[in-house]
Amino acid sequence: LGGWSREMCSRSSMSKSLVLLTISMTYPRAVLSFSASLRLVPRSLSARHHSTSLNSHLSSVFAARRYELPARIPRLSPHQSMDLRMVATSSKQEESKETEFVPLPTNDESPGLVKIRHSSAHIMAMAVQRLFPKAQVTIGPWIENGFFYDFDLQGGSFEEKDLKAIQKEMQKIINKKLPIWREVVSREEARKRIEAQKEPYKLELLDAIPEGEDISIYHIGEEWWDLCAGPHVETTGDISGKALKLERVSGAYWRGDETKASLQRIYGTAWENEDQLKSYQHMIEEAKRRDHRKLGQEMDLFSIQEKAGGGLVFWHPKGGRMRNIIESFWKDLHMRSGYELVYSPHIANVELWKQSGHFEFYSESMFDQMDVEEEVYQIKPMNCPFHVLMYKNTKRSYRQLPIRWAELGTVYRYERSGTLSGLFRVRGFTQDDAHVFCLPDQVEDEILKILDLTESVLSKFGFTNYEINLSTRPEKSIGSDDIWDLATSALIKALERKGWSYAVDEGGGAFYGPKIDLKIRDALGRKWQCSTIQCDFNLPQRFDLEYVAPDGSSQRPIMIHRAIFGSVERFFGILVENYAGEFPLWFAPEQLRLLPINDEVVPFCEKVAEDMRVSGFRVEVDSSAERLQKKIRNAEIAKVPLTAVVGKKEVEENQLAMRARFTGDLGAMPVEQVKNKLKKAVEDNLSFVDA
Repeated sequence: LGGWSREMCSRSSMSKSLVLLTISMTYPRAVLSFSASLRLVPRSLSARHHSTSLNSHLSSVFAARRYELPARIPRLSPHQSMDLRMVATSSKQEESKETEFVPLPTNDESPGLVKIRHSSAHIMAMAVQRLFPKAQVTIGPWIENGFFYDFDLQGGSFEEKDLKAIQKEMQKIINKKLPIWREVVSREEARKRIEAQKEPYKLELLDAIPEGEDISIYHIGEEWWDLCAGPHVETTGDISGKALKLERVSGAYWRGDETKASLQRIYGTAWENEDQLKSYQHMIEEAKRRDHRKLGQEMDLFSIQEKAGGGLVFWHPKGGRMRNIIESFWKDLHMRSGYELVYSPHIANVELWKQSGHFEFYSESMFDQMDVEEEVYQIKPMNCPFHVLMYKNTKRSYRQLPIRWAELGTVYRYERSGTLSGLFRVRGFTQDDAHVFCLPDQVEDEILKILDLTESVLSKFGFTNYEINLSTRPEKSIGSDDIWDLATSALIKALERKGWSYAVDEGGGAFYGPKIDLKIRDALGRKWQCSTIQCDFNLPQRFDLEYVAPDGSSQRPIMIHRAIFGSVERFFGILVENYAGEFPLWFAPEQLRLLPINDEVVPFCEKVAEDMRVSGFRVEVDSSAERLQKKIRNAEIAKVPLTAVVGKKEVEENQLAMRARFTGDLGAMPVEQVKNKLKKAVEDNLSFVDA
């Protein structure tokens, strides 16, 4: 043992601590006390890959000098514990990374969950007014994963520590199993009671209830009540205190209007049982780890530069590479699917937006206009009118239809600063817009082709689980009954031919036509609205679009709007969180990083990297003065899928000592073999190991 360790130290420059760590793994009974070796284990390693990564971490060091790890080093399964005192791990973090997230029930799927959350909001308001007698209540709805309630504290504010006291008071109310009961009163009686309580916000809510509707009050026991339409559970005891948690405090404005009173909002989550709450909390912790804003900064993908203005995205080189991959794939697939790519300006005369109807219906989401030579111009919030003008530019025959045009067009929409959120809510974004102009009898086939294209795009990025909604004609709409029936029938038949199940949202369509909306489900089970397919009878009518029919008459085409990503920025944010930054090899911003052990081998690394870049691979060289262990650590943090340690031996034999993230040491390979495996992995969407 002593001879082996001395030999290792004399023949390499690695630290004694690394040798001792290796010895301890080879000979578990050896007693070591060498705390410095703690630094050798990258903190980013999860439990799932801790054993293999640690082994390959050492292997990659040894590979540079052609030393093999002793065969007796224990290679543990993902769920085995490591009996090494010097390797510290965080069990909470490990559990988070290993957990498979089962989709939790939603409000739509579980009417009982809606009742639990609504009643929890009322119980919270009752608890708050017990503890803060001056608090005035406003509104307290259920929301996607829980509930909130807004309070006016008369100039005061909640602190995070207050949540614990409020939840404790809620538990007392729950334990009493107080009845929750409904009472219908006259408008006059409701006003009398509200005025007696001195609750001005309730008066405003009362006045907003239309004449002829019931004025209902929900009571909790005989102590507390609120104006409410329901629904609620029967007693406070129907709610499990162990399945309820107050989460945070935030500011809000009455009616969402920043010119009105400033309120205090308390958010909470409530579930049917304790297991669901734990699963939800686990998901929240995992979501924080996957937050695209955090990972985007750590991986140097993008930034929001406040000096330039909120909601404007700066794509850094690595993020730019990934955006280019997305856009190139999108363009190639569309061209192969019969689309033509078009490009349109970023601004236009405001009269165009008035004719399209956007100025009338969306002016609040549009930036202010600008004066240009006594004319008024508007930065574009949509691409649609531009495509309509291009269609109208030439006389069209029925023989030319369908016409399919696609554009990655950047649009700009005004969003309040308080609503901006990373890549998910921005002021400038690129829509993957496409418009199809077709004959009435072509609609069904075109919709089916769009569904096929949507599946091809989304599945490429790993999304194969969809939720689909068909939205039909609303009360206020334009277009004849015949054209609405034709378009709706075409959407239904296309979905049936595709074999996709769907839910019907009666009356949920746009005023200008029926639509299909598609939600994807990510690795945490969260749903994201991305793709939409909409028939439009509005713009063809407003711009008097025509084609020449077989009989020589002028007829109006049907226009289909379509987006698959929704926006490139938002879709990219979803991708970052779905993969937690661990992108598949074909999509990774950096596929391979070469790690030279000294300056003498850097020229070889640069030559290999240049050759691989010419072949289309994304390869970098870490030519820094850092120690090899630090270079490996940096590659781990950057989540680079492949690294290769390069020493004198590799240069002499034109090889790379390959290491795959999470899989570990792959041994030395000829450079040409590495290129061939990379090529196959990228083309077939495989891991490097499986290629």
